[in-house]
This record gives sequence, structure tokens and C-alpha cells, in this order.
Amino acid sequence: MFELLTPEEMGRCDRAAIAGGVPGIALMERAGAAVADAAVGMAPGPSIAVLAGPGNNGGDGFVAARILRDRGFRISVLLHGERSALRGDAAEAARRFGGIVVPARPEGLPGADLIIDALYGAGVRLPLPKDAMQLVEAVNASGARVLAVDLPSGVEGAGGRISGSAVRADATITFFRLKPGHLLFPGRGLCGPVRVADIGIGAETLAAVAPRTFHNVPALWREALPKPAPDGHKYDRGHLLVLSGAAGRTGAARLAANAGLRIGAGLVTVAAPADAMLENAAQLTAVMLRLCEGAAGLARVLEDRRINAMVLGPGLGVDAATVDLAETALESGAAVAMDADALTSFRAQPDRLFERIARRSPETVLTPHEGEFARLFPDLAPASMSKLDRARVAAERSGAVLLLKGADTVVAAPDGRAAIADNAPPYLATAGAGDVLAGAIGGMLAQGMPVFEATAAAVWVHGQAARRRRPGLIAEDIALEFGDAVEEAAGGRDRISRPFVFERQGADAIEAAPRNTNIPALKRAWWNW
Repeated sequence: MFELLTPEEMGRCDRAAIAGGVPGIALMERAGAAVADAAVGMAPGPSIAVLAGPGNNGGDGFVAARILRDRGFRISVLLHGERSALRGDAAEAARRFGGIVVPARPEGLPGADLIIDALYGAGVRLPLPKDAMQLVEAVNASGARVLAVDLPSGVEGAGGRISGSAVRADATITFFRLKPGHLLFPGRGLCGPVRVADIGIGAETLAAVAPRTFHNVPALWREALPKPAPDGHKYDRGHLLVLSGAAGRTGAARLAANAGLRIGAGLVTVAAPADAMLENAAQLTAVMLRLCEGAAGLARVLEDRRINAMVLGPGLGVDAATVDLAETALESGAAVAMDADALTSFRAQPDRLFERIARRSPETVLTPHEGEFARLFPDLAPASMSKLDRARVAAERSGAVLLLKGADTVVAAPDGRAAIADNAPPYLATAGAGDVLAGAIGGMLAQGMPVFEATAAAVWVHGQAARRRRPGLIAEDIALEFGDAVEEAAGGRDRISRPFVFERQGADAIEAAPRNTNIPALKRAWWNW
């Protein structure tokens, strides 16, 4: 269930289910029953206020109100709009409720133990009407627990944006699939825990809709994860090159290089100018080191065709020399991940960068944070577009996979695919974390993973590794957790193809092992397998 549906796509799925023989009122009954079940688990007392809107979201609220009333709760239904204006399934749900319905006014909310926000769902059009905004503010000021139906009222389903105010929910229940607004800030911060309820829409409806937005979870890219062969060697897992800055600015490159090695690249080399060689040599062990002076030096290093992926930008400096290095990298046959200074160096001429990318066939990834993004795409402002839309437009314009960092990191491909991550802990906002991420992307690319999947996987592994450390996390810690995070992403098993392990003989084979065999280790190996 990693597909994310826009409100328009969700509507198409609803219509497809109805066309396939599921009555719309049946879908609404199931949705309302799911809301009621969630409300029972949340309500601290018997009094529940259902704030119903004029559309199908309000219809879900009417169904929930009827079921909760039948379960013994004290229910009040407040309708925003005229009851006579209800249409279709929502009107039928209100008829089946049959109880008293009062106009929705802010003064009607105090005293409820739980408020069910069924005012507007994912398809809300912003800004809210003034009277609806007053209701939202009254909900937030009520002190009651709040359960949002589909999305908190005032949150845009397609992009998570708000205009003015939106309901602050303690929990949200949505249907069939998550929406982008559940994962993108600021909407995500207003949802609370989100539960997805099955209301009888078949997964086959997705084929006709063909969603292009995904939740960045391992199921999205697990099949593309590199799987080292038992008879392989280091060059089978790729050779990553990371460019170092001058003396005094070398740490970022080492963070990236170590990350690339930890995530599975077979070899990693740091290419450094002469004045940075000693500084790097003093702190590199498994990572190799090569002299590289300027663009001409980089061209000579790249004569080694075994180098199949590169990371450049961290610590390089913002200047014409970095532009020259980037253009030399983009002329190579290696996959390139550009970060930090390599992006900012093109701030005055972003089209020059995009033209170089358009001329190459190997994969290219751009990894800006919001500040760097604004320098390359000054017309794509947050005020005018959601983060998801901005990343998509930037990917299409640049011709590269675009990673727009943040607590809700978006990975977008030029073909329109996009993935949204939600597993990054706040402790990840620390110096050097972005350098580690760039190196992780480079390491996945070096192993031959497709570029969109490699970038999405690196983002998830990076966030999951940080979650294992939490307070006190520094950038150097992150890559130390990559092994466990990758194993978790792969499903918890050893990803190396093993044609035989005990021939599935089980405990008998273990007990028959020689006396000097480590029996506990064998047992663990067997049960893990």
C-alpha cells in the first residue's frame, strides 16, 4: 500500500468501484463504520460532537453518528450548510441518521469529549470560507480530542498546504490509500497518527488510475536493492568517487565517502587537491585517496572506467572552479550525485547546468535543501506550489532526479514519479547529515541500482539509520547504522544469495554437528534463515 492518491485520483477509484458494482452508499457505510470504531477508541467520555460538512465527508460523519448513537454515546450533529442542500449518498446517510441536526456554530462545540471533524476532506479548496474558518478555530480552542475524517479540515489533500487555519487533530482516519497531504508538512503535523481503513475498493482500481506518487517505504524499491553474489568481488559492487575540498574543507567529502562505503559500494576513492592530501590521508583507511587538481586532474582520474558513480559538492567551495569540476563530471560515463556547493555554484546560470545534464545519458541526481533549491529554481516558490509539485517541475526542467530535502523529503523523477519520505527523525537536522545522504545515494548508484529507486532507498535508509541513534546524533553516527537499516529494508534477511544452508534439515542437522561447532550460532543462523 505504498501508492499515494490525490483527491482527484481517489475520486476516480471511488467511481471505478461503484461502476464495478459496489453502491456508493455501501462505501460510505463502511467509511462511517471505520470512523465510529476509531472514535470509540479515542473518546474519553460519552459526549461526541460530529461536525458534518456538505459533501461526502459529512456523509461519513452522519453514518458514524448513527452507529455511535446506537452504541450508547450521546451524539450531537452540527451541519455546516442546509440539510436540504445535501445530495446523493450524503443525503441518504443523513436520512438514515434520522436524528436532530443543528446548524454548525462555534458555540455548539464546547462540552464535547470528542469532536469528529467531518467538515471537509482531502478535496478541500483553499482558502476555507470565513464561517468554516470560524468553526475550525472553535474546534482548536475547544480542548476536546479531535478525530479527523480523511484529513483535518483546512489541509489540502494533494499537497499538505493550509491557508489560514486548519483543524489540529489527535488522530486521522482515511480510506483505501494515504494522500500526499498526510505526509507533507504543514498538513502532516496536524494529522496525528493516521489509520488507513479498507472500505471495499479493490486494489485493481489502481491500474486504471496509474498513480505516480508513492510513500517512500521499502516495498517501493525493495526488489531493486543490490544483492551481492556469493562469488562476487568488490568491483561487482561499483567504484564511487567523491571529490574533496581544499585543506580545511575536507570533512564533508569524508562523510560522503564513508557513507558510500557503508551502504555497500565495493570501492570508494576520495579525489583531493594537493593541499588536502595529508589532511585526508590522516583520517581515511578503507577509503582510498587520489590526487586531483582541478578539472583537468578530474578528467585524468576518470580515465579509470571502473569508476561508475561520483559525488561532488560537499566542501568544494562556491566558485568557477567548482563549475568546471561539475561540467567535467557530467561529461563522464559515471552516474553523478550533485550536492551543496556544486549546486550553488550554478545559481547565476542554472540553465547551463540543465543543458549539461540533458546532453548525458548516465543518471544524474540533484540533492538541494530549500535554500539551494531556491537558488536554482527561483520561480518555484513555496507560496505558489506544494513541495511535491515544486520537486516534480524541477525534475522535469533539470532532466535529473530531484531530491528536495526536509522532514518530508521528496524524490521526483523527470518522468513524473515521486516518493515522499516520513521516517526522518528531528535529530537528523544536524551538520553533515546531508553529506552522508549524498554519499549514500552515490553508494547505491555505484552498485547499479536504478536512479529513482537508488535515491529513494538512500533517503529511507538515511532516515531509518538516524532513528536508531536519536538524541545526541551526529553525522558520523548515521552511516554506522546503515547495515541494520539496509537489512531491515530487505525484509530482515541476509540479502546475499545462498544456494544452500543446512539443506533445510532443521534441528537434526544442528544437533548432529561436531562438538567444537558453535551450536548457539548455528541455531541463530538456522532460525534467521
